Amino acid sequence: MWTAKASGLGLFLVTTLSCALPVLAQEAKPAPAAPTPAAPAAPATPAPAAAPAPSGQPATGGTAWSAEVSSGNQGITLDEAQMKVVKAVSDYFNGISTLKGSFVQTTSDQKKMKGKFSLLRPGKFRFDYALPSKQIIISDGQQLAIQDLDLRNEDRIQLDQTPFRLLLRKDVDLARDAKIMEVQEAEDLMVVALQDKSPDTPGRIKVYLSTKPAVELKEWVTTDAQGVETRVELADVKTGEKLDPAAFKIQGVSNNPLATPN
Repeated sequence: MWTAKASGLGLFLVTTLSCALPVLAQEAKPAPAAPTPAAPAAPATPAPAAAPAPSGQPATGGTAWSAEVSSGNQGITLDEAQMKVVKAVSDYFNGISTLKGSFVQTTSDQKKMKGKFSLLRPGKFRFDYALPSKQIIISDGQQLAIQDLDLRNEDRIQLDQTPFRLLLRKDVDLARDAKIMEVQEAEDLMVVALQDKSPDTPGRIKVYLSTKPAVELKEWVTTDAQGVETRVELADVKTGEKLDPAAFKIQGVSNNPLATPN
């Protein structure tokens, strides 16, 4: 189980804690006296219900939106336009070999952490949090390790137990492998929220991709089983640069020179 110093992204990946919600009591008020019955009026024709507004609007984008949001856990039925958006997102991830840049992570309580990240498909990525944090999240393509070099502890889980496997596998096909919970499209932005079809992989991830001047991953929001959200925004993103595969090898915390001495 995670310590209190665990990062928001790490908490999303491994937390199993439940959240208690306070119950607000209200004072009872006497019921008003019943009015004198009047002659029944002719029933009015009900006005049509307003269409529900999409939730989770992106911070950027054009004004012309096409959106649909799932009201349950089964995902939405995609129309032709939505299928094109989902395919475009799949094609983007299939088309990248490497990514690197910086990130800012914002947790649900508005705490921010930043650092550098790198990604090597299929399946490998690394997040190095900037000081004073001494945390690293690293995937070698099979396992994902969440390390606290200050407390000298580590948790490991299988990458297949996280929704990131849908985006970083060798053959990305979101329409095939994921339950699509939301699709939004603007002039310069695509948004897809998805959930793994496997019941062993809880949580959701929503990805935001800009489309101008080129398609590029801008941010994602993860939601764990308790509904806690963590946002990760990317900057200075570079694609196609050669990365050292050794950087994605998981080494023990005690072997890391940055670890706090005992």
